[in-house]
Amino acid sequence: MDLIDDSPTPQGNQPEYTVSELSGAVKRVIEGEFGLVRVRGEVGRVSRPASGHLYFDLKDDRSVIAAISWKGQVAKMQVRPEEGVEVVATGRMTTFPGQSKYQLIVDDVAPAGAGALMAMLEKRKAALGAEGLFDPARKKPIPYLPRVIGVVTSPSGAVIRDILHRLRDRFPRHVLIWPVAVQGQDCAAQVAAAIRGFNAIAPGGAIPRPDVLIVARGGGSLEDLWGFNEEIVVRAAAGSDIPLISAVGHETDTTLIDYASDLRAPTPTAAAELAVPVRLELLATLEALGARLVRGIGQGVVLRQQRLRDLSRALPRVETLVATPRQRLDAAGLRLGSGLGLAVARKHRDFDRLAGRLQPQALRAGLLRQRDLLTAREDRLIRAVRQRIERRTERLADLAARLSPALARLLGDAGRKVSDGRRDLARLADRLEAAPRQRLARLADRLEALDRTRITMGYAETLKRGFAVVRGDGAVMTTKAGAEKATALEIEFSDGRLALGPRPARKGKSDGESGQGSLF
Repeated sequence: MDLIDDSPTPQGNQPEYTVSELSGAVKRVIEGEFGLVRVRGEVGRVSRPASGHLYFDLKDDRSVIAAISWKGQVAKMQVRPEEGVEVVATGRMTTFPGQSKYQLIVDDVAPAGAGALMAMLEKRKAALGAEGLFDPARKKPIPYLPRVIGVVTSPSGAVIRDILHRLRDRFPRHVLIWPVAVQGQDCAAQVAAAIRGFNAIAPGGAIPRPDVLIVARGGGSLEDLWGFNEEIVVRAAAGSDIPLISAVGHETDTTLIDYASDLRAPTPTAAAELAVPVRLELLATLEALGARLVRGIGQGVVLRQQRLRDLSRALPRVETLVATPRQRLDAAGLRLGSGLGLAVARKHRDFDRLAGRLQPQALRAGLLRQRDLLTAREDRLIRAVRQRIERRTERLADLAARLSPALARLLGDAGRKVSDGRRDLARLADRLEAAPRQRLARLADRLEALDRTRITMGYAETLKRGFAVVRGDGAVMTTKAGAEKATALEIEFSDGRLALGPRPARKGKSDGESGQGSLF
């Protein structure tokens, strides 16, 4: 069985340091060697946290140094570092043991000229601006409430989550994401292709066409954002038919796509806020407008009521207004009785005049005239129908000759129309044939009713009820004195007439004294 020796291995004479001791030693060496230095370089990434401190990078073509300015130092700076600007920073070197890196604590910053990247950026900006790509007249308005929003960004970053979260809070919309690289060599080509791809979507297709585009990326250094300064991206943004919002970097970051876009947002979250309104604010505005409308209507009613009350004070009293009409009503009421009597008398006279003119011969003549009129209208209607059929037939023949490929179908339609016309003509003919008979039947019934009225009102019916007609010397006697003067009398009963012979002359008082009258 082998024995394992756990005794410590003999070490050399080198001293042992803890991590903190070694970090402290390095810190003392660096701070001792570089107590106060002035460094010339181009400002790279700049970060301004809420604490008020300033973090940035100083770089040249080969190296990068992290730099920090504390809040108090930043307040004293006359020139603050901006990304892409070449500066001379004065400060002291130190280390940050927590991340094992060295850094420059900057007390003051002085400009040293524009950096190479910024010079290139300004030259490109001037060239593209001369072409009119940044012209404000080319910018399109952002729709107030888009149905679909297209987002060009990285699907794995925090930017898309911020945008979706902001849209969900303000006004949820349908979002299409076109994933792209937001930095590196492939960034510019993919962003430009995404913008052109969204514009190539046909309206009404399977994939909805966005109403607005958002090109978004989080903050970063000038090199990280350089893909959005490329000419291909700027031209794609300027040529987009869909309104485009650029949201690249933070508020202090500026890229050329910001100038070519229709609207620049300081952050991706702000882009979502610019793309859609706040639904709750819209509802609140709507409620406020509704309340204003109700108040306005109520106030209008109150003002009109007050105006009505003011006008009513200027009106005379009701008794004064109705006094004259009331008096005219009383006067008209007094005249009403006599007026009604006169009206009835006039109606009686008119009725008697019309009754005298009503004769069977006149009715027959009227019926004959109506029959002739109906016959003439029937003839004209038949001729008109025939002419219309002939014109339709001629037109159909003309169309059939001009449209030979559709001849069979048109002939079939014409046959149906002719058949319908014949049925209509037959139906009209039946109606025309029946109309005179019905009219004559109605007139005959009316004439028969009038004749019955005439017979009922005649004296023959009166004789049947026990009355008699006395004629003296051929005239109708209506008084006793007239009958006494007649030489011969004739009495007409319902079943015939009874003639009385000539009457003897009167003998004076002897006849009258008896008190017995005589017909002879």
